[in-house]
Amino acid sequence: MKNDWNKRTKMVHAGTRRSQYGEVSEAIFLTQGFVYDSAEQAEARFLETGPDEFIYARYGNPTVAMFEERIAALEGAEDAFATASGMAAVNGALTSLLRAGDHVVSSRALFGSCLYVLEEVLTRYGVEVTFVDGTDLAQWQAAMRPDTKAVFFETVSNPTLEVIDVKSVAALAHAVGAVVIVDNVFATPVFSRALEMGADVVVYSATKHIDGQGRCLGGVVLGTRDFIRGTLEPYMKHTGGSMSPFNAWVMLKGLETLDLRVRAQAASALKLAQSLEDHDKLARVIYPGLPGHPQNAVVVAQMEKGGTVLSIDLKGGQEAAFKFLNALEICIISNNLGDAKSIVTHPATTTHQRLPDDQKQHLGITPGLVRISVGIEDTDDLLADITGALAQI
Repeated sequence: MKNDWNKRTKMVHAGTRRSQYGEVSEAIFLTQGFVYDSAEQAEARFLETGPDEFIYARYGNPTVAMFEERIAALEGAEDAFATASGMAAVNGALTSLLRAGDHVVSSRALFGSCLYVLEEVLTRYGVEVTFVDGTDLAQWQAAMRPDTKAVFFETVSNPTLEVIDVKSVAALAHAVGAVVIVDNVFATPVFSRALEMGADVVVYSATKHIDGQGRCLGGVVLGTRDFIRGTLEPYMKHTGGSMSPFNAWVMLKGLETLDLRVRAQAASALKLAQSLEDHDKLARVIYPGLPGHPQNAVVVAQMEKGGTVLSIDLKGGQEAAFKFLNALEICIISNNLGDAKSIVTHPATTTHQRLPDDQKQHLGITPGLVRISVGIEDTDDLLADITGALAQI
């Protein structure tokens, strides 16, 4: 039975829709519209669509539907809506739910664009946002109010890799009737247990591990059918944030190897973190899978492995960080993550450069911090590349 399949099988087969030709690889329905046999059929389609009936690509498409069904089966969600990018997913999940006068509680450690949506976009339209230290349950509890409509956080924060206790925060949020929305990118769909732990809505940037090869933008929001089709879909289809059929096809292909890639990347990340932990050029090594990580017990409880990303803090600050980055031969300098290629980023001057210096300091985004997204290259080659670059400082 399909519901009994394990994750790796679902990543390959769930949600498959074959045309009359019986193709092996999923078909790309590269069309923006659909033809009706009669005016009466068109009228009926606009009144109510069935699972294999489509109106317009902004509303739905067979290739996109396959991706939505497959990722929902993988995540254990009732439904999913695929979006044009990860930030379209974050913005859609929040904006479709909230109205002027609503209150949101959010962790402070967020990707820069997520922070922009909360600080600039939502507040512009009358939503009140309270930021807390995501690892401090007392702050979450103190911030909750009877009018709190939603809480939002990254299950593993970018780039300092703080891990939020999903189960405990969800319990506090549900006590006041709030919806729990989590950005689960760093946990990945492979290691995710967010819904099981109490999250109501899970958001992914499919651009990251799901594609995994730096080809396409994409995002996805997962949750109950009522939320996805009743709250999110009307907002997304009218504001234009839907995923394209071609990108959905790329994401379907990415899902087939996701489990294999992510497990290999996580194993390499752990080995690299263990090998670098006592390096004399580093002030600290941050990796959730290390026993010394402050939230390691939470990691074990809610995501099994430490993920595919580690961060290192060089003692020489930005100058040392730049020398290190420029000396690398295998790891490439870019601002993506979750790719098959190992990618290094200097958050203070790129992804989080817009943050004021005092906020960077508060979040631990120091001038020497480098985020390393571990790829699928040979682990020993990566270690030699990193230690060789450190030796040149």
